Amino acid sequence: MEYIPKWIAWEVTRRCNLNCIHCRSSSDLEAKGHPDFSTQSAFKIIDEIHSYAEPVIVLSGGEPLLRQDLFEIANYGTNKGLRMCLATNGTLITDEICEKIKQSGIKIVSMSLDASTERLHDEFRNQEGAFSGIIKATKLFKKHNIEFIINSSFTKRNQDEIPKVYELAKKLGATAWYLFMIVPTGRGEDIISELISKEDYEKILDWHYEMEKNEKDLLVRPTCAPHYYRIVLQKAKKDGEKFERRTLKFSTGGSKGCLAGQLICLINVDGDVYPCSYFPKSAGNIFKTPFKEIWEDSQLFKELRDFKTYKGKCGICEYLKVCGGCRARAYALCGDYLDEEPYCSYVRKT
Repeated sequence: MEYIPKWIAWEVTRRCNLNCIHCRSSSDLEAKGHPDFSTQSAFKIIDEIHSYAEPVIVLSGGEPLLRQDLFEIANYGTNKGLRMCLATNGTLITDEICEKIKQSGIKIVSMSLDASTERLHDEFRNQEGAFSGIIKATKLFKKHNIEFIINSSFTKRNQDEIPKVYELAKKLGATAWYLFMIVPTGRGEDIISELISKEDYEKILDWHYEMEKNEKDLLVRPTCAPHYYRIVLQKAKKDGEKFERRTLKFSTGGSKGCLAGQLICLINVDGDVYPCSYFPKSAGNIFKTPFKEIWEDSQLFKELRDFKTYKGKCGICEYLKVCGGCRARAYALCGDYLDEEPYCSYVRKT
């Protein structure tokens, strides 16, 4: 693999109008100690990234629509030739916002939908009206011809909703549906007891395989579930069929599971560069060190790219190079990002 940044999540604010139970950054409206950086600082970061690579940049948060200069930032990136995208909780979308999205050159928008019912989604997001807000947003996006992705996060409390949310995402007209297997970081640490079991995790990924084989319209992806790549190889071989997976125009182009620090990273509002959105260990700070230097020379990123250093079951697994195990989950649950993926039930047959 050639280690070039293909996809960067950029936390442009820590402020958020929701208080979701699993929020990786523990965002809230005040975001104490984590102020927004200036518009000029944003332009400088874009210039620095663009001088080195041409990744997809996802403007994220918190809730990025709380920034007054969000569309200035998006437009600046677009004018540099970068593919700018937006990740929002969907509750602040209006006709005016849709027009600004289009004018700024944002290519696609992702939103979060965690249940097929108002009660359960609003409970997950700790905000009454969150469900109705996202349903309204999907209608506005269809009206304005804006492509959108539905991201769905699951724990024990809503795992039975998985097939229902998949069907709802199709009905709403999403371009893609991403099933997220939660990594317990930020407020997610408070719900570790709700993480889906290893056994159910495997069953869900088996279900996803059968669903994806037959899905002709909606692009689907399990996310933070790298061992799906092992399951795809196993099942395709057993079934004697070639399993061709569709990709987005704005995908990383990655052909393996965990891409943290390999093709993707997160830049948080404080300027820290993390391997991915759920891996809260800094490889360096972009306000102190050039992005290129962090990407190429940080010890953390070098270790993540050296598969010979991986430990436990992952270190001896024949699927290591197509899966890699979730490094963020290993860090969160084992305290060692090179340890084995704690939610993979596969054991290499000797």
